[in-house]
Amino acid sequence: MPADNPPTGLSRELIALRVARELEPGSVVNLGIGLPTLVAGFVEPADHILFQAENGILGYSGVSESDFDADLINAGGQPVALVAGASFFDTADSFAMIRGGHIDAAVLGGLQVSARGDLANWYVPSRGGGSVGGAMDLAVGARKLIVAMAHVTRDGEPRIVEVCDYPLTARRCVDVVITDLAVIDVSPSGLTLRETAPGVSVNDVVAWTGAELDTSGPVCEMPL
Repeated sequence: MPADNPPTGLSRELIALRVARELEPGSVVNLGIGLPTLVAGFVEPADHILFQAENGILGYSGVSESDFDADLINAGGQPVALVAGASFFDTADSFAMIRGGHIDAAVLGGLQVSARGDLANWYVPSRGGGSVGGAMDLAVGARKLIVAMAHVTRDGEPRIVEVCDYPLTARRCVDVVITDLAVIDVSPSGLTLRETAPGVSVNDVVAWTGAELDTSGPVCEMPL
């Protein structure tokens, strides 16, 4: 691990923008709490992406603080704006959608991601507390799982590691990791660096990643 500080990468908003460009037009997408909720604000209406919240909404366009309606909130308790044709349903139907494989993509935050795609995102042993919530269902039920997170902790420790030492949310579930430094694809053969953030080198990403990273293929700068 390098002795100095990691390079300055993307802001939370730019991470969300890059995640938004990973979503397929016409897809149904669930956004986890925290950073992932920002993604809805960067999706083009013409892409007709439907956001689903596990508390029972399908078809919202993002967080809206204006004209607050306590009945129109996402699973994190944030007020959301609806799109035409939005629907509401109970939690049982919502999790039937998730567990039945009807969510095209989920975007979750992460505490650690392992070299084989294990995800830990709900509990830090040194802090105590925490609740797995609906993340376990989303991690295994969504057809594609994107993890959006900072590349390193505030203490300078890598979040992408060979083996997670935090309690797992799910095993071998992550498809793509998007951080402030890089876009990394996860496959059964390991981790592949696809893109670096502007001003961040391949060597920077390798130095601040705690797992083996394949850099043999083409690596481009993130399109933002």
